[in-house]
Amino acid sequence: MKKIVFAILATCIFSHVEAKKVKFSVDMTGQTKSSFGIHVMGDFQAAAGYGADWTSNTCLMVQDASDTNIYHFGVDIPAFAKYEYKFVNGDQSYEVEIVPIESQVGYNFIDNRWIYIDSLDSDTTELQPFLFGGNASAGMNMIRFLVDMTNETVSPNGVHAAGSFQFTNPQTDRMYSFGNNVYEIINYMTLGNYTYKFYNGNTLANTEIVPSSCATAGDRTINLSADIVLPKICFSGCSTCYPTLVDDENFVDQKNNIYPNPFKTDAIVEFMDNSQFHHIAITDIFGRQVRKELNIQSQTYKIERGNLSKGVYHIIFENANGKRNSQKLIVD
Repeated sequence: MKKIVFAILATCIFSHVEAKKVKFSVDMTGQTKSSFGIHVMGDFQAAAGYGADWTSNTCLMVQDASDTNIYHFGVDIPAFAKYEYKFVNGDQSYEVEIVPIESQVGYNFIDNRWIYIDSLDSDTTELQPFLFGGNASAGMNMIRFLVDMTNETVSPNGVHAAGSFQFTNPQTDRMYSFGNNVYEIINYMTLGNYTYKFYNGNTLANTEIVPSSCATAGDRTINLSADIVLPKICFSGCSTCYPTLVDDENFVDQKNNIYPNPFKTDAIVEFMDNSQFHHIAITDIFGRQVRKELNIQSQTYKIERGNLSKGVYHIIFENANGKRNSQKLIVD
C-alpha cells in the first residue's frame, strides 16, 4: 500500500514539476461577440485536463476587467513542447478564427497558431492578446525567424534567436523545428529597424559568425515595415544551406527534362549535361527541404512520390562543376 501511495505521490510531483503556466489571450475588437462566449481550443486541452483536444466548448475565456475586448484563459501544461491552438467566437468549431498564413503552422497545410513552451520558470508565459484572426496584438507586428542548422551539430541547449528587440539575450527565445533541421520562432515588435543573430546554444559564446556580405557591423538587420516571414537562411550563412538558390555565378538557366510533370506516382528526370554526377534537393512552397539525393551517377533519375503531398514543389539541381538550377515540380 505504501508503495502505491508513493508511486501516486511521485507521479503528482513529476507532473507538477513538468507543468508550466500559460495564459492565452485574444482581442475581440471589431468582432460581434457571441452570446455563447469566447473559447480557445487546441492540442493542449487533454494535457491540461480539459477533456479531448480540439473541443470548441470546454475552455471558456474570461473577459478582462479593464478592457472588455480582451479575453484570457490560463492553463498548466507540460513544458518543452509545441502546442497548436485557435480562438473560437462562440462554442462551435465552425466559429473558429481564420489564422493568417504568416502565423500558421503552415506545413502540410495546417492552419493553426502555434507556440513552443521552452521553460519551467515559475512565472506565467503570457501570450499576446492577438487580434481575433490577426497576426499580433494591436499596435504590434509579427516577424518569423527561420534558420537552417543542416551544417551544424545542434546544441542540447537548443537554437535561439536574439537581437535588439529583446536586449540580445540568447536564453529567452528558443526556436522550434518542424523538421529538416530548420528552426523557427515568431516574435512581436513595433515597426522599425532591428539587429539580430542566431545562437547554437544559449550563451553569447554560441553566436553565429555572419558573413560580411549580409552583415552590418557583424549583425543581421531587418527593417520591419509589416508582418513578415523571413527567408530560411543557413546558420553563419547568407542563403540556404544546400543547395543554394541565390543568383550567383554558379546559377545557370539550363533546364533538365522532367516527365511527366505534374505526376501522380513517379517522374523521370533526364539530366541535360554530361556531368559525372548530380545532387538534387526538393523543397516545399515554404522553402523547406523535404528530400535530397546526393551523387546521382546516371543520366536519369526516378522521383518516387512517396510521402510527397499533392502540391507545388521546387527541385534544385547541382552538377559536379557546382553549376545549379531549379525547376517547378508538381505532384498531382
